[in-house]
Parts: sequence; structure tokens; C-alpha cells
Amino acid sequence: MAAESTGQNTLRAENVERMVTGLALARYTAKNAVMTSSSSSWTESYYQETSTPLTAGATAGIKGIPRLAKFPYAEPTWTKQSAYIEKYGLEGVVSYEDARTDAFDIISRTLIRISEGVVKAIDDEILNVLSETWDATPANINDVAIAAGYEWDSATIANRDPIQDILNALAEIKKQNYTPNGNALLYLSPTDAANLLGNSNIRNAGQFYTADVTKNGQIGGLLGVTIVETNSVKADFALMLIPKICGTWKAVTPLTVLTIYDEGIKYTIRAFEMGVTQLTNPKAVCIISNTQA
Repeated sequence: MAAESTGQNTLRAENVERMVTGLALARYTAKNAVMTSSSSSWTESYYQETSTPLTAGATAGIKGIPRLAKFPYAEPTWTKQSAYIEKYGLEGVVSYEDARTDAFDIISRTLIRISEGVVKAIDDEILNVLSETWDATPANINDVAIAAGYEWDSATIANRDPIQDILNALAEIKKQNYTPNGNALLYLSPTDAANLLGNSNIRNAGQFYTADVTKNGQIGGLLGVTIVETNSVKADFALMLIPKICGTWKAVTPLTVLTIYDEGIKYTIRAFEMGVTQLTNPKAVCIISNTQA
């Protein structure tokens, strides 16, 4: 076996890291839900704006202002929110001996699994924030509760009606003066995705369509809503939202994957990212609870 020079090792590690970073980015499922903007601050503050239409108050109306009369007064309201930047990271170690003699490319596999761990943690956090910690009776976002006995896997097949539940969630968002315009996302657990796609009403009506290429967890569409399947969704819940409007990921450091070589001893595989999730427009989100019996 021909020996490799230090230069060749360095080049090979760089190529692997670039490949793994690209692969990890493609595996994000929740990053598509939020707008990403850069940050250089430790504390990030933002303002949640009310979605209620402004009115003229009790003494006058927007319509029918008399000649020479003053205009009625109204003003929007905002609520200040603050959050601290968080660091996400994971690392593993591959011995020099294993890297040189194992039957497969253990460094590449470790790079992939380490980066996947960071990606999964960030996905979990983004959906945790947008769902208000998977609360069936949330304080700010919209909610639709499926009645007992009408879950998507109910023992009474005739009671399973996920289409109506999805329409109800869309309606709740529209009531808050947001217009999905066919770009809403619905996040489902693998169990609920199977129950949805296996529902006879959807199969028989040909309601579901799939994209040519499945990526970032997107498995198709229904009622103008893109379905995203991910293990970051808590069991018994589904989450609908308008992407890029509902929230923001404030990024300090993008996903970074490194191989640190300690000559003749080990390779340290490290992945990290820094940022924080902001729920900027909670009424652009609707949580569906009790999806499973």
C-alpha cells in the first residue's frame, strides 16, 4: 500500500468535509420553515407584531369620514422578545490505527453521523420554538384539537378525517389575515405521515401528489400544502405554518464540519453551529393535536 503525504491527507480531508457539509444541509427539515439572517450579537431581540386588523375605535369608523373631519386614529402593537444565541456541537474521535486499517472509510462515516447529530438538534429546537414546546393549548399560535375518537388512526375508520383537520388548520391561519398562497408547510411525524397517506379518502380521491425529487423531508403535497416528514415532530401532533414568515433563524456561525488530525494518534471529527430561533409571527402557525389514538 502506497504511503500518503501530509499534503494528500489534508486535501482528502477537505474534500470529505465539503461533501459532508453539503449532505448535512440537505437533511435539514425545519430550516425551510424559517427565514435565515446573520447575527453577530449574543442577545437577539425582536418584536412580535399583532396580526389583528387595525380599526378606528368605538367613536368613529374607517368608512364614511365626513368632510373636513379628522381621520380616526389607530396604531399597531408590538411585543418585545429576547433570546440568547446557542451553540450546537458534537465531536467524535477515530484512532490513527482505525483510520488506516478499517474495512470502510470510518472517517467519512463519522463525519456524516456527527454532522447529522447537530442538524437533528437544530431541527428539534426550531420546531420546538415554533410549536411553543408542543403545547396543545398554546399561548400565542393557533391550534386545532382533534376530538377523541376522530384521530387519524382511530379504531373507527369512518371517523378518520385528516383532510378536514388540515383545512381547519389552514382556516385558523387565514382568520389571522395571513394568506398561505399554496406555500404552507405541514410537519408530520413518520407515523402520522403514514396514517395520512394511507387514508382511503386521500387515496381514492387522488388528493396527494409528489414532487419529482424528495428533499429536506418533503414527501409531497395535499390541498396546496407541502407535507414534510420528520422525527423532530412530537408524537400526537402536527404543525402547519407559513414558511419564512412565521419565524427566523439568527445565524452566528453556519454549520461547520472539521477533521482535526493529531499526527499518528487520532482524528477528531467536530461539527458545530451557532444561532437561535425566533417565533416572530405566531399567528402564521397552527398546531394540530391528538392526531394519534
